[in-house]
Amino acid sequence: MGDQDMSQPDGRMEVMMTIAAPSQSNEANTSSPTMGEDSMQKLGNKTNGQSSSIPMGECGHLDHHSLVEEAGKVHTLQKVSILPLVFLIYHEVSGGAFGAEECVQAAGPLLTIIGFLVFPFIWSIPEALITAEMGTMFPENGGYVVWVSSALGPYWGFQLGWMKWLSGVIDSALYPVLFLDYLKSVIPALGGGLPRTFAALGLTGALTYMNYRGLNIVGLFAVFLGVFSILPFIVMGLVATPRLRPKRWLVVDLHNVDWNLYLNTLFWNLNYWDSISTLAGEVDNPSKSLPKALFYAAILIILSYLYPLLIGTGAIPLDRKLWTDGYFSDIAKIIGGVWLTWWMQGAAAASNMGMFIAKMSSYSYQLLGMAELGMLPKFFSMRSRYGTPLIGIMFSASGVLLLSWLSFQEIIAAENILYCFGMLLEFLAFMRLRIKCPMAPRPYKIPLGTIGSILIIIPPTLVIFVELAFASLKIMIISFVAVIIGLILRPCLKYLEKKRWLRFSIITDIPDLRATENENAVESLID
Repeated sequence: MGDQDMSQPDGRMEVMMTIAAPSQSNEANTSSPTMGEDSMQKLGNKTNGQSSSIPMGECGHLDHHSLVEEAGKVHTLQKVSILPLVFLIYHEVSGGAFGAEECVQAAGPLLTIIGFLVFPFIWSIPEALITAEMGTMFPENGGYVVWVSSALGPYWGFQLGWMKWLSGVIDSALYPVLFLDYLKSVIPALGGGLPRTFAALGLTGALTYMNYRGLNIVGLFAVFLGVFSILPFIVMGLVATPRLRPKRWLVVDLHNVDWNLYLNTLFWNLNYWDSISTLAGEVDNPSKSLPKALFYAAILIILSYLYPLLIGTGAIPLDRKLWTDGYFSDIAKIIGGVWLTWWMQGAAAASNMGMFIAKMSSYSYQLLGMAELGMLPKFFSMRSRYGTPLIGIMFSASGVLLLSWLSFQEIIAAENILYCFGMLLEFLAFMRLRIKCPMAPRPYKIPLGTIGSILIIIPPTLVIFVELAFASLKIMIISFVAVIIGLILRPCLKYLEKKRWLRFSIITDIPDLRATENENAVESLID
């Protein structure tokens, strides 16, 4: 059976038609049509095998879980279970301690250890909590694009999708380069020239094909790669125990800190928690699996940084100049010998492979979700015979190849700025949904109340502004140009849709929250 367009199966179309009207082509109306009570009563909420009517929430919110269940009757491919989900998150966020070396070079052992202890509570945990709440509230492909569209309108949902996709593609362009950097000490020919170019193309093609073959294959391979990349650090720690000198962890020189490199490296190593939301529609029982997977992944990721950094900085004398990409392989040689070095280099290569396939899956499904919501041309929602987003994968792979010429630090800085812009929109959407729609169904809800949930956004927001303040002029200009392209691209796509030069999906399951705000205000006054 060949590749086919599975973007709008008939069964899904029938379900969607009972709850939504076609979207307006006029961009001035940036949200979806309001859904009436009669339409809502037609859709049953599957609870313990029984069908019951879905009540409108305080904001007229649609119960998305029933929609996903009904649509799932058509899409019968195997869903992703919790263990592969944990390792997909692990690779999307971290992939292990590889890449954290430059933090020690920038700030020394003490600030690095403090950074990887404190920064998760300032940034990672708030982002993971928001992802758990919003991801279970909207368990669909597209993830954060749907959240922002529901709260702020499709125009801003598109802007977020553009910035996050571009940031992710820039990030993915880094991993084939790092993969070859770790292997060039074993295969010197990979250090440059045509052999390196062909190796990068071949690696990108092979990993792209794996994404094409199916998300379950990617998930199982992510588990294997994750375990393989963690094991040499465990062995190195056991061998290095007699060498440890705890006083080496306390070395700090505040007059010799590259704050820009330090913050960029921390931020790059501990973000992208929300990426898993873009493929929530492919997850088995996302309402329960997603929060659990995020919790388990958070523990795994924090330990996967702290343990190697404590071993590396505590077991050998400090020379900050040596702490560059790949230095863990040198530490492994000092501590365990050549055999451990080879294992560490293989683990580093495996880690980069895992991050590449996980991120490509995430951003490919994001494009598919945006196409299903009518934000991108309909051909982006085409699925392969394996159920994977065919055009999304090809588009993301092409972006990776086009951006692979950037240097390591330029890649980190550029993606961080775009990611920051996107996160500001996510935080704003989260606050708006919490305040305007407190009664909307949330299978997982941050247990801090509305005020507490909003307060946890303050530290990561401050981190964003600090990150922006340290950005170079060159990176800021590049980032603003990218943002401007997105601002222009949306009206251009709407024009193409109006002229019918490209086909767009006209069915959307984005609830119209803004249109019901006045109704809620009137009802509260009457009550």
